[in-house]
Amino acid sequence: MILTKEEPKKLSKEEWTMSHLKELLQEAVNLEFWTIPFYMSAMYSVKNRAPKEHTPESMSADPYQLIRTVVNQEMLHLQCASNIANAFGLSPTFDAPKYEGTTVPYLDFSKDKPEVVNNYLPYSAEIGPLDKERINAMCLIEIPEWDEKKEAVLYDDVKSYGSIGELYQALRYGAELLKNEIKGGVKQVDFFSAFYRNMPDMKITESSETGFNQVDLLIDLITDQGEGPSKKDPTIPETFQNTADDVQPEDDHFEKFNEIKKGTLPETFIGKPVSEYTNHDKELEKILIEQFTALREALRQLFDGENPQDFFVIMSSVGASIRNCWENGVTPKFS
Repeated sequence: MILTKEEPKKLSKEEWTMSHLKELLQEAVNLEFWTIPFYMSAMYSVKNRAPKEHTPESMSADPYQLIRTVVNQEMLHLQCASNIANAFGLSPTFDAPKYEGTTVPYLDFSKDKPEVVNNYLPYSAEIGPLDKERINAMCLIEIPEWDEKKEAVLYDDVKSYGSIGELYQALRYGAELLKNEIKGGVKQVDFFSAFYRNMPDMKITESSETGFNQVDLLIDLITDQGEGPSKKDPTIPETFQNTADDVQPEDDHFEKFNEIKKGTLPETFIGKPVSEYTNHDKELEKILIEQFTALREALRQLFDGENPQDFFVIMSSVGASIRNCWENGVTPKFS
């Protein structure tokens, strides 16, 4: 059930402060980070991780491969949001996400059109296998802002946005109001340029007005890859398309998840009741939590200007541990 919240206070541009912007920037980082374990857990629950025939046609319809491309782009989006945050003087934090009930902590689906949301019910925001409830949640998270002419709204409570698009629309507007505060070259990270040959830059290297143009570009990349550039033409512009290893580089996340939803869901591992966990199962759960905690610390260091040498090793170990949990009937747990 989706509960309707009390309408939050809207801020005028005169009331908008750097404190509000930094809070919204951290919220964007939180949202991008929240999606990664949620999507990865669904992805690694799929028993058959590769299609029987390795052809472009079979690859494009394979749920595991489609989700893998989205997970990779969510890591890119996390980088972009963190780079924008650092350009405004905020070193982002990476608290352990919570996965409870039907609450996606950073979005309020009651603000979306009911006739659209109803197409994706029931849904669950709890960690689980790739099933109807999880794929519905994934579609809702990436749901487009259907009113393309809607003006950006700045809320006093930054947890009040109904969609990723609406949140980034506000972030773009709020960032432009304070564009003179942008400092280029501050703790910027780029792990993805080799996968996006048409993308001018993944970093904020300039300050003030020119720096905002780079911020604007990164926000376009996040939103166009996520819920799509337009409900009329959801094709991702070539500038933002993965040029290396995406099975459907022209499709946004919403389109990819809907393709999975409309097809036949693959066979997945199913977690057994916690009451049936053996000591070995509990150890697997503990190992994943420890590895994910190490990943959170590595991300903090990375976007705080440090250079954690084992970042990719830690990231790979988290994925392998998620898979190991599923293969033993243990539902992944991250905190």
